Amino acid sequence: MEQIAEFDAELIRRYDQTGPRYTSYPTAVQFEDGFGPPEYAAWAQRTNQAVPARPLSLYFHIPFCATVCFYCACNKVITKNRARAVPYLDHLYQEIALQGTLFDATRPVDQLHWGGGTPTFLSPDQMAELMTVTAQHFRLHDDDRGEYSIEIDPREADPETIRFLRKLGFNRLSLGVQDFDPRVQRAVNRLQSEEQTLAIMGAAREAGYKSINIDLIYGLPLQTPERFAATLDKIIAAAPDRLSVFNYAHLPQRFKTQRQIAASELPSAAHKLAILRLTIERLNGAGYVYIGMDHFAKPDDELAVAQRRHKLYRNFQGYSTHAGCDLVAMGTTAISSVGDSYAQNVRTLEAYYERIGKGQLAIFRGIELNRDDLLRRALISELICHFCVDVPDIERRFGIEFSDYFAPEIKRLSGMADDGLLTVSPDRIEVYPRGRLLIRNICMVFDHYLQAHDTGQSFSKVI
Repeated sequence: MEQIAEFDAELIRRYDQTGPRYTSYPTAVQFEDGFGPPEYAAWAQRTNQAVPARPLSLYFHIPFCATVCFYCACNKVITKNRARAVPYLDHLYQEIALQGTLFDATRPVDQLHWGGGTPTFLSPDQMAELMTVTAQHFRLHDDDRGEYSIEIDPREADPETIRFLRKLGFNRLSLGVQDFDPRVQRAVNRLQSEEQTLAIMGAAREAGYKSINIDLIYGLPLQTPERFAATLDKIIAAAPDRLSVFNYAHLPQRFKTQRQIAASELPSAAHKLAILRLTIERLNGAGYVYIGMDHFAKPDDELAVAQRRHKLYRNFQGYSTHAGCDLVAMGTTAISSVGDSYAQNVRTLEAYYERIGKGQLAIFRGIELNRDDLLRRALISELICHFCVDVPDIERRFGIEFSDYFAPEIKRLSGMADDGLLTVSPDRIEVYPRGRLLIRNICMVFDHYLQAHDTGQSFSKVI
């Protein structure tokens, strides 16, 4: 496939709206309080009986940050007191043990990810202990076959940390940068020098990490196309394997820390679009391909290769090459995907400590997917990962007549087809390069819950 996206400002303005990012379908808005530990345990048992056994993906949420970035919408605990990690880890170890009893010990962990927060808020001894406890209850690979990744704040790490993490088993890392411009950094309370970032990247290459990702954000206060171009030039020169270039969603009514950003300093809609266009042109010119949903990669990166082979997958950590795993997520607010279910942990430290302290899983809500959910999840996944849908394949897998089942959706797609975003035929839905930046709009057509109900949820803008 041609891994590019075309920028059309007029189309983007016409389709300007809010919508889900589809890290899951149904989205978390549909999770129900009636789904708890018993339902989750039952699904874990069902997956143990699969032949062949499905591998596992483990996610650990480390919520602590020493300083607050004003733009951040993550679940986090801001503190400079490193001792606060001790009770959290004690409870996390208990949760690991509880979760470990639910899954067959022979199931390998093909994917592991530490996110947050700032995972390197932990000391080296604490990080080593967390990996040791994990290995006591789950079957970690003792070689480099797994995709083991960690999020790094370059302000909270140094080259020695990077070498240490490599020895622990991590082989991929993601660095938060957002913007190198000092004015922008001051406005969002994230002072991070170019030298800090490049030192971490250099150490990662020397240590043999397989993939390095850089996170950037456009739409932050005081950004202009010219200033962001300077950041892009520096990042391109550093040549990361992947980039995630996110649209800043200013939702101060939902995220208190964003109230410290002056709305008057945010770039105009025209400037945001200019930054996006500039980003696409610069990255395309530097040889990066467009994966989708703000993600770019070098053509030989495993994400780009997986997409060309039609093996790309999307979950709560973003795009992935491991579609066949059950995701077991631990820590506050973490979301698991086991069998045909989703399950989310409680959000606060207090609730987490209470649940785990009683010897219970920390799950407080979730959902069991029905047949329509599974069908629409498969279709949305195909669109968001591969920009196409093989209609006969969907019909065979789910025993439907596509044109009958999705008659209203096909009708709604006709306007998008007229705009040149996609084409619909009896055998295929194909999203053209000029429609790929609007893939969330296209997926929303097939979202039963979004079409049937006003959820009252405030989503981010699609662009």
